[in-house]
Amino acid sequence: MIDYVKNKRMQENFNSLSKLSEKFNRRSLFKSITAGVAASTFSISSTNGAGQGTLKRGVKKGRIKQSVVSWCFANHWSVEETCRQANRLGCKSIELINSEEWPTLKKYGLTCAISGIPVEGRPFIKGFNNPEYHPMLIDATKKAIDDSADFGCPNVIAFTGYKENFSSEDGANNCIDGFKKVAGYAEKKGVTICLEMLNTRDSSDPDKGHPGYQGDHIDYCLDIVKKVGSSRVKLLFDIYHVQIMDGDVIRRIGECGDFIGHVHTAGNPGRGELDDTQEINYPPIMQALLDSGYKGFVGQEFIPTRDPVEGLAEAVELCDV
Repeated sequence: MIDYVKNKRMQENFNSLSKLSEKFNRRSLFKSITAGVAASTFSISSTNGAGQGTLKRGVKKGRIKQSVVSWCFANHWSVEETCRQANRLGCKSIELINSEEWPTLKKYGLTCAISGIPVEGRPFIKGFNNPEYHPMLIDATKKAIDDSADFGCPNVIAFTGYKENFSSEDGANNCIDGFKKVAGYAEKKGVTICLEMLNTRDSSDPDKGHPGYQGDHIDYCLDIVKKVGSSRVKLLFDIYHVQIMDGDVIRRIGECGDFIGHVHTAGNPGRGELDDTQEINYPPIMQALLDSGYKGFVGQEFIPTRDPVEGLAEAVELCDV
């Protein structure tokens, strides 16, 4: 009888230990699975953020050559970090950046898709619509052309300027005269001068709209470019500005065709990210550029309102049609 009781107790103890062991093993297994999921999640999120994970963000098709516009991200990243982000996403250019920084771009295997011009203040205020500015602007444009030709930058930016006392017709004629004076130099150097149209409707911020700018319609700027009559004077087709002033973006791309030398993006309204808070449908616009035969760069020129890493990745992927 005593042996029976002892054996029964031993069996009960064995069963208890087995259940405890099973419970412990299940708990350990759950912890292992949880840790694995967490590690996997971290890997994905780190790729979306710092770009150190295994999943690649950015350009995959590469039919649209993409560029990062430096001034939009200058409050977030150094020049070196901007270059790293461009490389991570498959962008080939950092643009509208001081030529003194071009050696850094070269170190990262990047080019500059379009150069600014060395003038004091905001360059779009004093433009070619005023003959008094022609000597200064021609010298600055030639300097930018020289630097661009040496580095391999294909484009230099240009503006009509603000209206001042000139009618639209006089302003256009002055622009035509001014561009003709520098077009031959651009042809000789193999660099294209790109006239940018800017919107005059958004007065909320000097980086979002330019009340008083004369070249505020794409047809106006296109007419100037056509009358200059040089293969090295073209349009900077800024989709954000065109949408605000003229709309009908895809049709206008078709109308401008070979006269488009460079392209910019941003979300409207607000000049923010290219996300679902804004109205421009970018994939078919990118396809329209390809259909028109456009082979230049598309510069991401939105002002970040949230994580710039994620916003830029989203914009690059959206335009990679």
